[in-house]
Amino acid sequence: MSMNESRRPQATLEMVAERAGVSRATVSRVVNGSDRVKADAKKAVDQAIQELNYVPNRAARSLAQGRTNSIALVVPENTAKFFADPYFAKVVQGVAQYVADTEFMLTLLLSTESDPAKTTRYLQGGNVDGALVLSHHADDRSYADLASKLPMVYGGRTMSTDQNEIYVVDIDNIAAARRATEVIIAQGRTKLAMIAGPQDMGAGLDRLVGFKQGVEAAGLEPVAIEIGDFTPASGHHIMEQLLASQVSIDGLFTASAQMGFGALQALHEAGINVPKDISVTTVDDDSFSRSSNPPLTTIAQFPERQGEIMAELLIKRIQGEKVPAWSIMDTKLVLRQSH
Repeated sequence: MSMNESRRPQATLEMVAERAGVSRATVSRVVNGSDRVKADAKKAVDQAIQELNYVPNRAARSLAQGRTNSIALVVPENTAKFFADPYFAKVVQGVAQYVADTEFMLTLLLSTESDPAKTTRYLQGGNVDGALVLSHHADDRSYADLASKLPMVYGGRTMSTDQNEIYVVDIDNIAAARRATEVIIAQGRTKLAMIAGPQDMGAGLDRLVGFKQGVEAAGLEPVAIEIGDFTPASGHHIMEQLLASQVSIDGLFTASAQMGFGALQALHEAGINVPKDISVTTVDDDSFSRSSNPPLTTIAQFPERQGEIMAELLIKRIQGEKVPAWSIMDTKLVLRQSH
């Protein structure tokens, strides 16, 4: 920019209107993304904005609209778990990609169990127009209580018994777990065990239900069900315990690829061949399922797309549009060498 250009007065709404030959109100509608503007008028305004290098006063607009033009993505997990789990990274990427094409800014809040009230105070303090919540636990009641005060969308089924103003984007975890269990049974396996996820989370509960449904539909009973925490370490530890107990297992379903990864490590260390001795399946098509030995047969979900849908629904809610309370995403069976 030249010195003369830098001295030019900043373009105003009125200057754009005069250049475009339209009213100030028409320019305002174009700037705010209204669809109530004729195509030729919008083209003239866009051209005038470009010629005058007009920059909207977003602070003034936000104040007039009673908005901050910011949304929060809340993850009630510690930082170690957040950065270790590829699921979170994909969801954040999806949210960020969608928000990038809007006027909203994204704030990431890692809210540990040590002080959830700090996060809720921030959310209630007028800092954001709405919030996305991931990895919701049963004791995260404070977020459910915010639903009537702040537009919110959850990534995953909530544990709240009060479903008013609860909006969820998720897969059908029961169906996913049942399908993964059926793959094991189709191999002729009859002694099935499960390493389940946390039972204070919707995904943990629902995947256990799906496993039980699959086993019972085949006229079988589980030989073991143990509860993990979705991490590789818990999968490894629980598999070691199952082997030490000498319970006879020829099929294993783990509620996450991370736990499946850990379980396969324990089986390999014990000299047990997968899938010859034990057929193993899981949910999540991520780096853990692809890099395990052998690679895991899994039910793929699409967390990046989940993030995009969550952001889209939240912004629509903020803008006063009606959206579905439940958005169930498709999954895909990915067959690899572990079954």
